[in-house]
Amino acid sequence: MHHSMTGFASGQGATGSYSWTWDLRSVNAKGLDLRLRVPDWVPGLEPDLKARLAKAVARGNVTLNLRVSREETATGLTVNLAMLDNVLTALTQVEDRAMSMGVTLAPSKAADLLALRGVLDTASPDDETEALAKALKADFEGLVTAFTAMRAHEGQALTALLHGHFDRIEALVTEAAGVLDSRRDAMKETLVAQLRRVMEADQQMDDQRLTQELALIAVKADVTEELDRLTAHVAAARDLLAGDGPAGRKLDFLAQEFNREANTLCSKSQNADLTAVGLELKAVIEQMREQVQNLE
Repeated sequence: MHHSMTGFASGQGATGSYSWTWDLRSVNAKGLDLRLRVPDWVPGLEPDLKARLAKAVARGNVTLNLRVSREETATGLTVNLAMLDNVLTALTQVEDRAMSMGVTLAPSKAADLLALRGVLDTASPDDETEALAKALKADFEGLVTAFTAMRAHEGQALTALLHGHFDRIEALVTEAAGVLDSRRDAMKETLVAQLRRVMEADQQMDDQRLTQELALIAVKADVTEELDRLTAHVAAARDLLAGDGPAGRKLDFLAQEFNREANTLCSKSQNADLTAVGLELKAVIEQMREQVQNLE
C-alpha cells in the first residue's frame, strides 16, 4: 500500500496534574524532514519520538507539536503519616513532662507541626517527569497510528487517480497511432515537397546523399518510437504502483520521461490532429506529475 505525504492527526491526554495536546502533520518533500517541538524538560522524549516517526514515515516534511500544561492547584504535597505519629508522640511526652514540672506550654498549632521537617512530603520532580514521559510515549502510539492511517487513505486515493491518468495516456497513445495511419498520404506529400526543396538547393546531389536526406526527413517525422516509449513508461509506472514500498521518487522521474516523449511528439507531429493529441498528452502528464509529487 502506498502512502501520501500529506497527513494530519491530533490528540490529547492527561496524567496526574499534567495534560497535553498533540498536533502532527506532514506535506510533500524530496526527502524525510522531521521537525519536533516538544518540551525539553521531559528527559529522553524528543529522540524517542523522532525515532518512532522515522520508522513510521519514509518521506515528507513532518512537523510535530506537543504542548504540556500543569494544573496550578496541584501542590504535589502529601502528609507523611508515620512521621506525624512520631511527632505527636514526642509532643505528648513533652507536654506530660512539662506539666509534671509545673511548666505551662503554649498550645500547639497544626501549622507548627506541618513546618517540621519530614511531616510534609513533596513529589520528586524527577519522578513526575519520568511518569509524564512514560505516559506521553504510550499516548504517542495512537497518534502515529491515526497519522499513518490518514496517509494510507490518501495514498489509496492518489493511486486510483494515477491509474486513471495511465488509462488516459494509453488511450491517447492509441489515438495518436490511429492518426499516424490516417496521415500517411499527407506525410507522403510533405516528404515529396521537402525532397524537392533539397534537390533545388543542391542540383549536384548524388544518389547516396539523396538517400541520406530522405532518411533524415523520415526520421524527423516518425513518432513511432515516442509512442512505443510512452507505452513502456505506462507499464513501468503500473509496476511501481503494484509493488510495495515508497515509489514517489521513481514515479516523479518517470513523469519527466513521459513529458519528454510528449514534447518530442508535438515537435515532430507536422499534423494538426497529432499535435492536438500531443498537447492533451502533456496536460494529462502534468496532472499525473502533480499527484505523483504527493506520493511517498
